[in-house]
Amino acid sequence: MLAVGAVVAIAVVALVVVGPALLRQLNPFATETHDRSQPALLRSLQRLDEYRAARANLEQVVDIEHDAKYLPSFISGDRTVMVAAGDVDASVDFRHLGPRALRVSDDRREVVITLPSARLAPARLDLERTRVVNHDRGLVDRTEELVGGDADDERQLLLLAQQKLDTAARADRDLLPTAERNTAQMLRRLARGLGFERVTVRFQPPPAV
Repeated sequence: MLAVGAVVAIAVVALVVVGPALLRQLNPFATETHDRSQPALLRSLQRLDEYRAARANLEQVVDIEHDAKYLPSFISGDRTVMVAAGDVDASVDFRHLGPRALRVSDDRREVVITLPSARLAPARLDLERTRVVNHDRGLVDRTEELVGGDADDERQLLLLAQQKLDTAARADRDLLPTAERNTAQMLRRLARGLGFERVTVRFQPPPAV
């Protein structure tokens, strides 16, 4: 009888201790809490807007000649040689990043960041360093210049110089990869400062041209 009483006592104690927890697990109306709030990293990225990660300083010779079809160049013709100087930025756009750009581990120690590929901004001419090194004109063109120069010709020359710098930047195979490496390094420092121990930065492939 003592043994039976001891078993009953143990069962009662177990029911008192374990019972509430067991009832909570079996309760179909019980609720669970999941923390799905976005980490501060996403807000930090969105505040960055756009990260200018690399810059190419360029110089390009622009050599333009206009010839009259039936006249020699010393009578009618124009040739301008310009050294165009400027820079082109490579940047990563953070403006449209959303929650899917981040994959955070449950323990918030690891994060995978997916970004759009780096892109080139339009070239900016540095007018202080851009200079005309040679300008030959025929007699007719010199006379026209005395009457009044054509401002549109100068504008077209500067636009062509800018296009040349854009082309030179696109031909630089290191500019965009350097921008992405610099961006990844910056984000690793930022994420580790927010408590992440393992940070992976990935870039989406550029859109097909």
